Amino acid sequence: MPETLTLKLTDMANGGDALGRDEDGRVIFVPYTIPGEKVRVEITEDKERFAHGRLLELLEAAPERAEPRCPHFGVCGACQWQHISYEAQLRYKREIVRDQLARIGGMEAVTVRETLPNPEPWAYSIDVSFSRTPEGELGFWSPFLEQVMPIEICHLIRPQLLELFQDTDLTFPELRRLTLRVGDDQALLMALEVEGLEPPELATDFPISVAVVLPDGTAANLVGDNFLVQQVEGPYGETRDFRVSAGSFFYPSPPATGKLVETVLQYASLQGGETVLDGYCGVGTLSAFLAGRAASVLGIEAAPDAVEDAAVNLDDLDNVTLYQGALEEVLPEFTTRPDVMVVDPPPEGLSRDVVAMLGGAGLDRVIYVSSDVATLARDGRQLRQEGYRLAEIQPIDMLPQTYQVLTVSLWRFEE
Repeated sequence: MPETLTLKLTDMANGGDALGRDEDGRVIFVPYTIPGEKVRVEITEDKERFAHGRLLELLEAAPERAEPRCPHFGVCGACQWQHISYEAQLRYKREIVRDQLARIGGMEAVTVRETLPNPEPWAYSIDVSFSRTPEGELGFWSPFLEQVMPIEICHLIRPQLLELFQDTDLTFPELRRLTLRVGDDQALLMALEVEGLEPPELATDFPISVAVVLPDGTAANLVGDNFLVQQVEGPYGETRDFRVSAGSFFYPSPPATGKLVETVLQYASLQGGETVLDGYCGVGTLSAFLAGRAASVLGIEAAPDAVEDAAVNLDDLDNVTLYQGALEEVLPEFTTRPDVMVVDPPPEGLSRDVVAMLGGAGLDRVIYVSSDVATLARDGRQLRQEGYRLAEIQPIDMLPQTYQVLTVSLWRFEE
C-alpha cells in the first residue's frame, strides 16, 4: 500500500513545490500546493531524508489559492503556479531567492528587493517551443506522465502564437523541436530543429518566415526572413529595436526585459567615462543601452548568429566593439581593465575559470544577470571566496505562472 499522510505545508521550494515535514522531520515536497495549506498526500518517491508526494485532498486551502485558467494545468509541465494568486507568486519568488542564497551560497544578510511584477501576467511570451509526442503530435513535457503530452491551448503565449500553433500541421519524422516566435510588428517566425542536415519540404498558407536550426545551433531560412524584430523600452521611454535570428536567444517578455535593462543601468551607475564589458552579450540588448551612458562597451558572445544580430543592432553606436568567442577564451586577451562588467550567462551559470578571472581583476562593480537562482547562489559562494560582496539583488518576474525568477545582482570587490 502506498504511504499516505496529512501535512501542514510551511514553505515554498525552488522548483515550485510547497513543502512540509512529517512527524519524523522528513521533508515532503508536494506540487500544486501552497504554504499554509493542510493536505493529504500520497508518497510517490522516498529518498529517506526527503520525499515527494502527490496531492490527494486539499483539507484547508490558503487564501492565496486561485482557479487555474488552463485545462492542462497539473499535468503539463509548462507552468507550476496557476493555482496561486499573482501577488503571492511575486512574494514567493523573492522568498526563493533569499532561501537559495542562504542555503547554497551561505549568504544570510542580503538585501533582496521585492520582485518586480510583469505588466503582462498572462499571454506574455513572444516565444514558445514544442516537442513531439510519441505519436508525432506537438506538446510540452509532462513530469506527471514522464513524456511529452499534446496540448490544445496555452495561456502563457501571445494569442498570435496560439493561433499559429493551432493552424500548424507538421508530419515529417525528423522534427525534434518546433519554436514559434512573434515580432513587435506581429510578423511570425517558425524555427524547426531537425535531426539531420536535409531541410524539409514545406508549404505555407499564410505569411510566415520559416527557418531550420541545424544540429550545430546555426539557422538557415527556408521561407522569408531568418529573423524577427523585437522592441525594448528602457528608462525614460527610450526604445530600441533588435533583430533576433531564429538561432538567437531573446527574453520571452519584452516589458520585463525593459525592467531588466533599467535595473542593470541603475546598478551600473555610469557617469559617461567608463569602460563596460558585457559578457554573454547575445544580440546586444544590454550593450545598446549601456553604450549611451558609457565611454565604451566591449561585447563578448560565442554564438555566431547572435554576434551577427548584435553587429546589426549596434551598428549605429561607434563606441561598441564586439568579440566572438567563449568568455573564458576572450577575457584573458584584454589589456584594458573595465570599470564595470555585466555577465548574463545561460542557466548553467559561470565557469570556475570566469569566476577566478573576476577575482583576479578585482572590479569595482560586477552585475550578474541570472535565470537560475540556484546556479547564481553557487557562483555567489565562489565570488565571495574571490573577494566580492553581494550588495543587492533585484528579482524580476520574466516568467509569470512559473516558479522561475530572473535576478539582477550587484557585486562589489572588497580587498
